[in-house]
Amino acid sequence: MQVYMWGTRGSLPASITAERVRTRIETAIAVVRRRPPAEEDSIAGYLEQTLPFAVRGTYGGNTSCMELRGGTDFVVCDAGSGLRDFGAYVVGLLRAGQAKAPLTFHLFVSHLHWDHIHGFPFFVPAYIPGTRLHIYGCHPGIEAAFTRQQEPPFFPVPLGAMQASIDFRSLEVGREYDLAGFTVQAIKQHHPGDSYGYAFAAGGRKVVYSTDSEHKEGADQPDSPFVAFIRHADLLVFDAQYSLLDAIGAKENWGHSSNLVAVELAVRAGVRRLCLFHSEHTCDDDSLDRFLDDTRRYQRLHAPDCPLTIDLAYDGLTIDV
Repeated sequence: MQVYMWGTRGSLPASITAERVRTRIETAIAVVRRRPPAEEDSIAGYLEQTLPFAVRGTYGGNTSCMELRGGTDFVVCDAGSGLRDFGAYVVGLLRAGQAKAPLTFHLFVSHLHWDHIHGFPFFVPAYIPGTRLHIYGCHPGIEAAFTRQQEPPFFPVPLGAMQASIDFRSLEVGREYDLAGFTVQAIKQHHPGDSYGYAFAAGGRKVVYSTDSEHKEGADQPDSPFVAFIRHADLLVFDAQYSLLDAIGAKENWGHSSNLVAVELAVRAGVRRLCLFHSEHTCDDDSLDRFLDDTRRYQRLHAPDCPLTIDLAYDGLTIDV
């Protein structure tokens, strides 16, 4: 199994400005002046060793879209703006002869807030005749929501103009489904209008996708349903949009969680790898670098003997499971 992140921001897309790009270039030049590369250094290796991630890369600006590889078809979670880039990637595979039409996609929707579905009208494979597209979710009225966002005055191309075969399938919490080569389960989460997390299992590996969830009273109890749901996951993708101060203060009841709660729940459930997800759109890359460092420091203090690997999701991140 392999996870690829196409979109990792929360609430709305976040762009990088020309001023920030200029600042990064200035920082990189200053570093090179202090420590020029040796003749034998590769450019990639030199950048990796000398520049922080916020200078040599970016956490990206697309909203939620995660691809899960290793099944029988294409599998994605959520249709944020990252879905557009995923669609362009698939079209590239077709043009290069690395994929063969007709293609089949399985899209799992956590909930219907706009940042989790607004990439769908720009998903090019849905306009290709013969494409099969199965859309899953636990909310009633998913088809109506997808249809409505492509009706006037919101969008000029109706859902019916897409030439793919599109069907909407309702899932029940607590049931196991065999879909696209995975065993799939859903869990209801605390979020305005409700959201649902998904656990995918195959070949003795388990990946949990849990975004847009606030963990309230009872989350720290031994019989917590969420802890049972994520137990022994090889990878937990977890909504950590806020710091703990925001999560229990000004933004309480907004339906999102914090990095520290992510660590505590992952440790309690015996998770092997934690990926912080749905990053706050107002945070720049430097802030997110500090956020990740603070999270790892907390894990070392909170559970120094726990071999938990912690990442912060960015557009283009690949995780082998």
